[in-house]
Amino acid sequence: VLIGPPYSRAAMRNLLLILAAVIATTAGCTWVRMAPGASAVKVVTAAPAGCQPRGEVEVSVKAGLGPYERNSLRVHDELETLARNEAPGLAADTVQPLDGPEDGVQRYAMWRCGR
Repeated sequence: VLIGPPYSRAAMRNLLLILAAVIATTAGCTWVRMAPGASAVKVVTAAPAGCQPRGEVEVSVKAGLGPYERNSLRVHDELETLARNEAPGLAADTVQPLDGPEDGVQRYAMWRCGR
């Protein structure tokens, strides 16, 4: 008759170490890449003067992986990159955040300023 867990303490410790290593290596990863043309898109904090509105977009990324919360600066950067990636498709060259990121979601206004 077997009594106790099917895995030894050493096996469980190794499993936890592997899991911790996977979380640590993915924490530094950037999941979002800049699309062609998006690097020329400017990010502004207020509505730019003399620009034509091109619409709004809502972008989202994972803010956490299970119980692990991702770095808020990294999430912010990825949201901004996604917004910049959307701009060329709307003939926009400037993006403006409309609100702060919440749970990995943020809205942006798209503008055509002719830069």
